[in-house]
Amino acid sequence: MIQVFCSRIAAHAAEVDTRCPTQRRFHSIYSGLASGLISLAFGAAVAHPAIALSPETVSPNQLAYQRLPGQRPQTLSQSPTTDPSNPLNAQAMYRELENLTGRFESAYLSSRAQNQPTQLHAADLTLTASASITVTTPTPLPSELQAAQQLLTDWQGLINQGDYEMANRRWQTVSQALRSSARAGEAIAQPEIRAMWLDRKTIVTAGSQAGLAKVFERFKAAGINTVFVETVNAGYPIYPSSVAPAQNPLIRGWDPLQAAVELGQTYGIEVHAWVWLFAAGNQAHNQVIGQPASYPGPIISAHPDWAGYDNQGNLILPGQAKPFLDPANPEVRQYLFDLLSEIASRYDVDGIQFDYIRYPFQDPANNRLFGYGTAGRQQFHQLTGVDPIILSPHASGGDAQLQQYYWNQWTAFRTEQISSFVAEASHRLRRQRPNLILSAAVFADDTYKRQQTIQQDWETWADQELIDWIVLMSYASTTQRFEELIRPWIMESSYRSTLVIPGIRLLNLPAAIASEQLQLLRDLPTSGYALFAADNLNSDVQAMLARTQQDPDQAFSAQTPFVTAAARYESLQREWSWLLTNQQIHGDSRRLQQWANEVNQLGTALAALAENPSDRGLMGVRSRLNTLERSLASSLTVEAASPAYRLRAWQNRLTAIDRLLTHDGAGSNSSS
Repeated sequence: MIQVFCSRIAAHAAEVDTRCPTQRRFHSIYSGLASGLISLAFGAAVAHPAIALSPETVSPNQLAYQRLPGQRPQTLSQSPTTDPSNPLNAQAMYRELENLTGRFESAYLSSRAQNQPTQLHAADLTLTASASITVTTPTPLPSELQAAQQLLTDWQGLINQGDYEMANRRWQTVSQALRSSARAGEAIAQPEIRAMWLDRKTIVTAGSQAGLAKVFERFKAAGINTVFVETVNAGYPIYPSSVAPAQNPLIRGWDPLQAAVELGQTYGIEVHAWVWLFAAGNQAHNQVIGQPASYPGPIISAHPDWAGYDNQGNLILPGQAKPFLDPANPEVRQYLFDLLSEIASRYDVDGIQFDYIRYPFQDPANNRLFGYGTAGRQQFHQLTGVDPIILSPHASGGDAQLQQYYWNQWTAFRTEQISSFVAEASHRLRRQRPNLILSAAVFADDTYKRQQTIQQDWETWADQELIDWIVLMSYASTTQRFEELIRPWIMESSYRSTLVIPGIRLLNLPAAIASEQLQLLRDLPTSGYALFAADNLNSDVQAMLARTQQDPDQAFSAQTPFVTAAARYESLQREWSWLLTNQQIHGDSRRLQQWANEVNQLGTALAALAENPSDRGLMGVRSRLNTLERSLASSLTVEAASPAYRLRAWQNRLTAIDRLLTHDGAGSNSSS
């Protein structure tokens, strides 16, 4: 019965137009409800790996509902159940193998195609009677891909015959071969955001500009082109501030932010100031600087009336470690505006990242709530005549409907405190530095969950173009879980000119899984990634990044998205060129040549747009791009270990190019 209900809910979610901001909210609610009920139907809780967050501490997955107050969630295994005798498991194993095969083949093709011409010379192609290309002897697939392709072909037969042991044994062998192959780390050279969070611990350990230069050398060798420098942590700036009460006491005799700016210019790396906003202290940091656990940090110590509280009057929610400011307090907001302005005016940073742009984690189901600072309570009372401290998410009695109404109003009020701060901070900073890139580190949970538990509605910020980059803290220990977290925001949503950049947490993540997650992103409509954090950049991951991330001919630039779009399209052209010359793309002779002409014409138009931006040129390019996207599936047959995956990946990469064309900054470079 539950399964039937879940199917109906999922069907509603599928019918929602996620391009519309309002309908996207319903999609998130439907999807979240269906997911929860499916877990109930099969007697299993949704698995969330225990991960430390933002970028520094808590994880979105610490909102797991089945745990005792103050208890950290258990680490739950994300390994798929490899028992193909269960039809659901058999289907999941097939999908995982298809995706793993597709990602492996993507890296292989990209590496093979790097020296290919970008133009497809369709007129010179010699066609056989079957219309296949006969330019050169076909290059056989690597043995790992051949084995994977054969298993994908044989899979359903093995299941139908009940040969589950053989199916599982071959699945394990092929999967391990793909993951352990030296080919899994093929070099990639395309312009993309390759970001790293540079944490306070690494900065303090560096100790000087010379020490920090060694960190930047590692970043450069790993292909990193963007660094989020932890500029304000636990209420302390790393630089000598005229606004903040105190500089971080662990930093003396040098200015790490200025050093990072200079090193970024030396190594060709963008530097963004990463700023904690409403989190104002950290009990873990207190231990490092010799303060008692009860120390609320320098800001709240200087201004006790700026603090936020939970519904029991606690400065910090039980089980957590950070005091938060009251986002409704006008003095708090002005302080933070002044701090952001100081950074933007004194340092030549390329961007500023908002972190802890939310309330602390709450658990409404267990009445663990937050937001009851003096200013917040007073303002809500003035608006509604109700003190929010008396409200509860568990309405009961004869006035339950009225109680629920006011509770919803209280949730909306707190959410608006965060969103209105983002709006004003964005407007102020853009007036001050129009080309400054603004980003926010946010959670990948569904909309309803975030609004109820941390009052973070980042979709509105993106829809209103308040933020240039939404950086998802989509941390997961497996590639499958990683894709589940990012898919709603990457595949099922679009945010006009705002780019969504998924984040990967490196702590305890094997280099092979990190490589898988990076390749997954390159096959989805994304513009790059962010890695958390420098402190977890071990030698294995460093070597993997250095091996796989070649410097592209064109570096990613948010200020010149047309140039980036053209360069990324050239990567696709080279791949198609290699496949054509190796007899691995087929089709009707006339249609194949028409497709090749369309590919070439779009490449020419993109290059012209990058050279001379114009509204007219942009419209022409997007029209050609849409035509090419539609023609891919209908015009071509591709020889691949996983042909369906290959076509999906190409369409996703074209979508990523289209999003770059609409990214903020493009319009300012164009003229009619």
